[in-house]
Amino acid sequence: MGGSLDKLAAIGLKNVEAFDFVRRPQEIRSALDAAGLSSPTGHAPLLSDELWTPDGSIPTPAPEVVFEAAAAIGITTVIDPFVAPDRWLTIEGVTDIADRLNRLVEVAAGFGLSVGYHNHAQEFVADFDGQTAFERFVELTDERVAIELDLYWALVGGQDGVGLVSRLGDRLVAVHVKDGIAPAVNPFGPDAGEFGSASLDQRRPGEGDVPLADALRAGTAVKFAVIEYDNAPGDVFEDIAASYAFLTEGGFVR
Repeated sequence: MGGSLDKLAAIGLKNVEAFDFVRRPQEIRSALDAAGLSSPTGHAPLLSDELWTPDGSIPTPAPEVVFEAAAAIGITTVIDPFVAPDRWLTIEGVTDIADRLNRLVEVAAGFGLSVGYHNHAQEFVADFDGQTAFERFVELTDERVAIELDLYWALVGGQDGVGLVSRLGDRLVAVHVKDGIAPAVNPFGPDAGEFGSASLDQRRPGEGDVPLADALRAGTAVKFAVIEYDNAPGDVFEDIAASYAFLTEGGFVR
């Protein structure tokens, strides 16, 4: 981990977004400090008993355990990265997700933290009276809940990323800057087959179909532009450097 973080710092990054941090907060904090990096945001499951990912499932600890680990690392916003597709198909399911996150706002505040949610594409499958499950969720959540929009997954979900960013307004505090070609079928749809990250056609920023620059310009309160690849097209550090160059040369980060 130390060597990887040193490489990120050498590229020019000042911040990273931690994942799977709950089981090793002191190790991560020490490595971040040694590399001169901070992790203002971090991903951890808050809304599921088990976090499913395309590459394996991760058991979830109690929220208080998550928040204690986050505070030890210096994370200020804990973002749930994934809620199972079937829970987004009904109004009752979406309401339950929002209610669970709303109940954690004050719990997190007791640790000096805020909470948020990061999308994939399952949140855009169901439609309720012309409103996607994702936008209904945003409407139902406390305004203190941060929204982190993954721009690639929004495209996979058939969304106009620029319009979505505009509608989210000041609720949107972070974006995942990721480009690529959307698969022909939403892989989280009820009729889709199993898939893994290796099947995704992801590319360096500006080389795919995601309107990254226009979406970033549409944001009114975005604090963090997070570089991420689910399936890096080449050498991961070279790909990260290309993303960083896209952001700096475009004037999107400082």
